[in-house]
Amino acid sequence: MSHKTPFVYKIAKAILGPIFKIYYHPTLIGKENIPKEGAIIVCGNHKHLYDQCLAIISTKRFLRYMAKKEYFDGPFAWFFKFVGCIPVNRSIKDTNAKEKAIEHLENDGAIGIFPEGTRNKTDKFLLPFKFGTVSMAKKTNAKIVPFGITGDYKFRSKNLTIRFGKPFEVGDMSLEEANNKLEKVIGDLMKESLKKGK
Repeated sequence: MSHKTPFVYKIAKAILGPIFKIYYHPTLIGKENIPKEGAIIVCGNHKHLYDQCLAIISTKRFLRYMAKKEYFDGPFAWFFKFVGCIPVNRSIKDTNAKEKAIEHLENDGAIGIFPEGTRNKTDKFLLPFKFGTVSMAKKTNAKIVPFGITGDYKFRSKNLTIRFGKPFEVGDMSLEEANNKLEKVIGDLMKESLKKGK
């Protein structure tokens, strides 16, 4: 599988990226923490359909997102396919999707994922994290780049923020230890933005 940036991805980002920035006026903090090369998994909390857009406009790298397969059944299926998204069947343990993501990481690619597994539509600060992120990171020695998203998706938003933390590796940590660390780091990034009103 090639990890070259798809042409449609380049065009969509070049056209839609500036429009997104002008409309929502997001604040991007710590994007210099995203490594310019090597295998990385960019991950954070999931509150809105457009969360992946914030991560994508924060880096020049081709960020290949794992997305629920329902997106590939609708009228925009062609778009999700051509921008390189990996369909995930959430009703089963989708080993095929995980293998595609691992192959991309083994080619020094960048994967985007939401450890909560779905959008958080509850009153909870964070939903329980699934182990996919730390499992893939351990298998491929990929660096995990955490982020926290806070604020509202409104026209010219005054508080929409994505804050990236320092990348880290799973290394000798157990999957449970790594997952707990990831959840804490992402929670702390969100709290920092909320505390500063950003």
